[in-house]
Amino acid sequence: MSAPAAIQVAVPDIGDFSDVPIIEVHVSPGDVVSVDDPLLTLESDKATMDVPSSHAGLVTEVLVSVGDAVSQGTPVIVLDAGEGEPAEDAPAAPEPARGREVADAEAAEQEPPTETAPAPTPSSPSTASNGASDLPAHAGPSVRKLAREFGVDLGSIPASGPKGRITKSDLLAFVRGGDGASAPAAAAPAAPPSSGSGIPEVPAQDFSVFGPVETQPLSRITRISGPALHRSWLNVPHVTHNDDADITGIDAYRKELDTAAKAEGYRVTLLAFLMKAAVSALKAFPTVNASLTPEKDALILKRYYHLGVAVDTPGGLVVPVIRDVDRKGIVELSKELGEVSARARDGKLTADDMRGASFTISSLGGIGGTAFTPIVNAPEVAILGVVRSRVAPVWNGSEFEPRTLLPLCLSYDHRVIDGALAARFTRHLAHMMGDERRLLL
Repeated sequence: MSAPAAIQVAVPDIGDFSDVPIIEVHVSPGDVVSVDDPLLTLESDKATMDVPSSHAGLVTEVLVSVGDAVSQGTPVIVLDAGEGEPAEDAPAAPEPARGREVADAEAAEQEPPTETAPAPTPSSPSTASNGASDLPAHAGPSVRKLAREFGVDLGSIPASGPKGRITKSDLLAFVRGGDGASAPAAAAPAAPPSSGSGIPEVPAQDFSVFGPVETQPLSRITRISGPALHRSWLNVPHVTHNDDADITGIDAYRKELDTAAKAEGYRVTLLAFLMKAAVSALKAFPTVNASLTPEKDALILKRYYHLGVAVDTPGGLVVPVIRDVDRKGIVELSKELGEVSARARDGKLTADDMRGASFTISSLGGIGGTAFTPIVNAPEVAILGVVRSRVAPVWNGSEFEPRTLLPLCLSYDHRVIDGALAARFTRHLAHMMGDERRLLL
C-alpha cells in the first residue's frame, strides 16, 4: 500500500488580480477539509473572495497567514489526502510558483531572532545587481506593499530588523527623511510610472511642528481606488458637461411605485430610472459605450449594457456592476440595486460583482451638492454624475411654474468624445428623464 498523498493546495484562478492580501485564514493544522470548503478570505479591488479547497483531506501545514499577499498558483496549505485520493491526481505545485512575499515571511519565522546580520546598504552589490521590480530586499508583505504605494525601492532602505529585514519603521523613517543621506531618494520613485513621468512629488512635511497631529490609516478601499483614480486622471483628458433634466413627472411616478414597494420590502429610487434612460442614450450614441484599443487607434464598441453604480459604504465608495440593464424593468432593477447595495455595505461583494461595466453612474443625490466632476472609470470613456434634485421656477411660455430639476454631470474622455457629442448625449438623457412613458419605448 502506498503512503498517503501529500498535496499542496494552491490559489485558483482569481481573474486579473495579483498580490491579493489575506484577511482571514479559516483552517489550522489538524483540521479536516472537504472539496470547496473555504480555506482563506482575500480582499482585493474593494471585493472579498474565498479560496476553496480543491481537494479533501487532513491539513498538515498552513503555508500562509493573515497579511500575506497571494496570487494564482500560490500554495496555501498542505493536505494529507489519505487513501481516498492518489498522489498522481493532484501534483504538488512547484516551489517557484510560491509568491516571494510568502517565502520571505516564512523564512523570517524560521530564523532565530537572536541572530542578526549587518543591515544592507544602498550600494550593496547584491541589491545593485537586481532590478527594483524583483524586490530583492528582505521585507514582509505589508512592508513591500507600502513601499510600492510610496514608490520607494526597498533596496535603498537601511534595515534594522533580524537578518537584515526591513521593518515598517525603517520604511517610514526613510520616507520621512529620517535617514539623512538616503532621504532625497524617497522623494522620487525608483522606477518612473507608466504615465505622468516627471511629475514632481509633493515634499514631505513634519506637521507635528505646527501642532498636535494624529496619523489615521486610509481604509483599504481608499488605498486601492486612489492609484486607479490617479492613473485615470493622468491618462484621460477629462472634460465635464453639465445639464438639467426636468424630472417633475417621473419623480411623481417614482413616488407612487416606491409607496407600493415599501410593503414588499424594497425601495424604488431615481437611480433605476436613470439607468434605463442611460441605456437609451448609450444605444443612441454608441461611442459613449466604448473603450479605446490598447494601441489607441480604434474603438471597441460594446453591444452590452452593464452599468457600474457607485455605492456609499462605511469604508468608501465601491462600484458594483448591474448587468444587462437593457433587459430589465424598473421594479427588477430596484430590487437588484437594493440587494447589491446591502452586500456592498456588508463587504460581501465578489470580484465578479465589480467587473465588466461599460458605463458608470455616480449618484450623490442622497447627500447633496449642485455639481461635481466625476473621474472617468477607465477604460470606460464616460461617467455620469448626478446630485440632489431641486425645485426651481421654469418659464413655460406664459408664466413661471415650479419644476423639479435634476443636475446631470457627464465627465468624458476628450480623445473619444467631443463637446458636441457630450451635449447631445446628455440632452437625450434629460429628454428620456422628462417623461416616464419614454422609458417604455
